[in-house]
Amino acid sequence: MRAAALRGTAGSLVLSALVVAPTGVSALPGAPGPPAPAPAASPVAVTPAGVQAVTAQENAGTRTAASRAADEGIRFGPCPAEEYLESPVECGTVQVPLDYADPDGRRITLTVSRVRATGRTPDGEPAARQGALVFNPGGPGASGMYFPLVGAVPAWRNIAAAYDLVGYAARGVGRSAPLSCQEPRHFLKAPTHAPADPSPSYKKERVAEATSYARGCARRAGDALAHYTSLNNARDLDVLRAALGEPRLTFMGASYGTYIGSLYATLFPERVRRMVFDSAVDPRPERIWYRNNLDQATAFERRWADFRTWVAKHDDTYALGRTADAVQRSYDEVRAAVAAQPAGGKVGPGQLHSAFLRTAYYDDYWPMRAAALAAYREGEPELLIAQATPVAEAAVEAENSHAVYTAVECNDAPWPTDFTVWDDDHTALARTAPFETWDNAWANLPCAFWTAPQRQPLDIRADAGSLAPTLILAAERDAATPYQGAVELRRRLGGSRLVTERGAGQHGVGGGPNTCVNAHLDAYLLTGEVPAGDTDCAAHPEPRPLAPRVAKQH
Repeated sequence: MRAAALRGTAGSLVLSALVVAPTGVSALPGAPGPPAPAPAASPVAVTPAGVQAVTAQENAGTRTAASRAADEGIRFGPCPAEEYLESPVECGTVQVPLDYADPDGRRITLTVSRVRATGRTPDGEPAARQGALVFNPGGPGASGMYFPLVGAVPAWRNIAAAYDLVGYAARGVGRSAPLSCQEPRHFLKAPTHAPADPSPSYKKERVAEATSYARGCARRAGDALAHYTSLNNARDLDVLRAALGEPRLTFMGASYGTYIGSLYATLFPERVRRMVFDSAVDPRPERIWYRNNLDQATAFERRWADFRTWVAKHDDTYALGRTADAVQRSYDEVRAAVAAQPAGGKVGPGQLHSAFLRTAYYDDYWPMRAAALAAYREGEPELLIAQATPVAEAAVEAENSHAVYTAVECNDAPWPTDFTVWDDDHTALARTAPFETWDNAWANLPCAFWTAPQRQPLDIRADAGSLAPTLILAAERDAATPYQGAVELRRRLGGSRLVTERGAGQHGVGGGPNTCVNAHLDAYLLTGEVPAGDTDCAAHPEPRPLAPRVAKQH
C-alpha cells in the first residue's frame, strides 16, 4: 500500500501519512460511513512455508536485546550530511538483532534522530519534560528521521515543549541496514503504461517482472530477507525504547506505523505509556495483507470521486467539466494523449496516474493537479510535466522504500501463489473500482513468487486491564487506510478511544489542519486524557481552487 510512485506507475500504496505531503500540508498528518466492501476475495491458503507469528526464543531475544540497549544507550551528536538534518536535530544509532531468536548473532544498526524538549510552551510558560515521543511514519519503507523537525510547526509546539521528538529509520530503510531488490537506475522507468483493463499479454509481462523482482530480493538480501517483518519492527521499537532510557513507550504511528504500534501493544502491553494510532490499518489477521489491498482499492475509488466532484464544483476555474463524470472524461482524454505522445518525453499514462493518485491522500494536491490537467488541455503541458515527471535523483530512495515494503508485506503473511486467483479477484474489483486496482496488484505481485518463509499474522488484542488507554485518529473517507480499520482496531484494544474526522479523507490527521483533532491529540499526549467515548470532529475546510495561470507562477 504505497504513496510514492513505483516504477513510474501508481503502484501499490505505502501506508504512510508523511512521505508525499505537498507544500501547505502539515508535516504530520459522497455518503458517510465506511467504504463499500470489495468483491469477496479468494481465500489465501496457508502455505507450507508459513511459520507461527511469535516464538519463545524471539520473546527471550527481545528481552536480551532491550537489556543490552538500556546499558549501551544512544550517543547523539551532529547528523551525517546525507540525512540533511541540521541542529537542533541530533542523530545516533541503536543496534538490534537481525534475528531475535539469536540475539547474540548478527546485529544491524538503526539510525535515530532527536530534538530535545524545548521546555517552554508557545506562550512562554514552562513545560515539564515527559520523556521521548517516538514516531513511525508508516510504509513499510518510509523513514521517520525528519520527524523531530515538526516541533517548529505551530500545531506541534505544545507537544514539542514536553517531549523529546524522536524519529528513526526502521530496519532496511535508508541507512538502517538498507535493503535493495534491483538496481535503482532501473526502478523509475518512464514513460510507462498503466492500463485500467490490462490485456493478457500485458498481464504476462507483469507476472514475469514480479517473478524477477522477487528473485532479485532473495539474491541481494540472502538469508537476511526473512527477518524484515512487522513483528521485528515492533521488537525493534522496544529496543529503541530501552536505548532511550524510557521505562515505558510513548509512541505515535501513522498509517502502517499503526500496525507496528498495535503489534507492540499486543506483545508488550505493560510497556505502553501512551500510544496514538493515526489512520489505522485494519489489523484483522485474515486481511494482512492481500485483502487489505483489495479494500484499499475500493476506498481509493470513492476518494477519486471526491476529487472529481470538487473539480466539477470549480468548473469556472478549471473548465474540466461540471460533473464528476465529465471530469473523468477530461482526465481520460489527457491519459490517451500522453499514451500517444508522452509529455516531455517522460510523462506517460503511468506517470500521470501516479501523480493523480496523490489526490486521494491529501486534498492540498487538488488545486495543483486540477490546474495541471486544465493547462495541458489548453495546450500548455509544462505544469503537468513538472508535477508528474519522476525525479531521477530520488531513484535510490524510491527503490529502497519499495524493497522494504515488498519484503515486509510478503514476509508478514501468506499470499495467493496462483496468478489466476489474483487475476480473478482484481478483474472483479476493477469493474467497480478501476482507478487503483491493477496498479496495486502489480506492485504486490512479487509476493506470489516469494521464496522466504511467510508468517502467520499475530491476532492483535489487548484488554483495558493490561493496556493503558490509547487514542485512535481517523478520517472517515481515508483511501489508503479505509475507515473500517480504525473501527476494528478500536474494538480490539480495550480502553481505546476513536476520534473521527467526518466527511474528510486526509491520510494522517494528527497535527494537520483540523484544530478539533489536534485538541484531542494535545490533551492525550500532554495529560493522558482520552475522550469519555468515541467522538467526532467536523471536516476541515476544502481547499480553494487555483487557476492554471496562477499555478504556473508557483
